[in-house]
Amino acid sequence: MTTDSMAFMDDDLLSRARPRQGGIKRVSASQQIHDALRERIVMLEFKPGQALSRAELARDYGVSQTPVRDAMLKLEEEGLLLIFPQSKTEVSKIDLVHARETQFLRLSIELEVARKLAMGRKEDIAPARKILIRQEMALEEDNLDVFARLDMLFHHALCEAAGVANLWQLVTSRSGHIDRLRNLNLPDPGKPANIIHYHRAILDAIEDGDPAAAERAIREHLTGTLSQVREITARYPEFF
Repeated sequence: MTTDSMAFMDDDLLSRARPRQGGIKRVSASQQIHDALRERIVMLEFKPGQALSRAELARDYGVSQTPVRDAMLKLEEEGLLLIFPQSKTEVSKIDLVHARETQFLRLSIELEVARKLAMGRKEDIAPARKILIRQEMALEEDNLDVFARLDMLFHHALCEAAGVANLWQLVTSRSGHIDRLRNLNLPDPGKPANIIHYHRAILDAIEDGDPAAAERAIREHLTGTLSQVREITARYPEFF
C-alpha cells in the first residue's frame, strides 16, 4: 500500500490489520486473539480445512495457551472452527446453508436500514461516503485486502447511521461463512467494480430520498455472490 493511501486509513480500519506478535494490547487477550483469528479465517489466510495449533498460535501472539483456547472456543461457537478434543483443531469448511441463512438475515436488516436512511437526514451517511472514496482508492491500487475490509466498514457505517449498530454486530457474529464465500468471489473480473457501483447507487438513492431505489440497490448488491455459488464451488471444491 502506498503512503498516500495509508493516510486515508482510520484507526478503525487499522485495528483490523493482520496481527503481529506482541500486538495484543487492548481489551482482553482472548477477545483480541478471537478478532485476529477470525479476520485471518474470513480473509482466507487460514484456509477451510486447515489445521491450527494452539501452541503455535500462543507463541505467535506472545501469550499463554489459555486466551488462545478461549478464542478458539468462541470461534467454534460461530461455526468457523472444528475442535476435536485431544486430537486437532481445524478451520471449518464453508457451509452454504449457513451462508444463505445469514444472507437472509442481513438482507432483511439492510433493506430496512436503506429505507430509514432514505427518509432521514442525508448528512448521516457522510461517513459511508468517505469510506466509499477510500474503497475507490483501494480498487485503483488493486489492494483487495483493504477493499474487502472497507466493504464491511461501509455497511457497518450505514447501520450506525440508522441507529442499529448492534444489529450489525449480530450479523457479523454469524457472517463467517458468507464472508468467506464473498472473498472467494471478490477477485473475479469486474466484481470489485460492481461493488463500487452498488455502493454508489445505494448512497445516491438515499441522498435523493428514494427508499424504493435504495432498497432495490441493496437487494441487487447483496444477492450477487450467492448467484455465483455454482461457479465458486466448482473452482474451490476443497473449501466446501
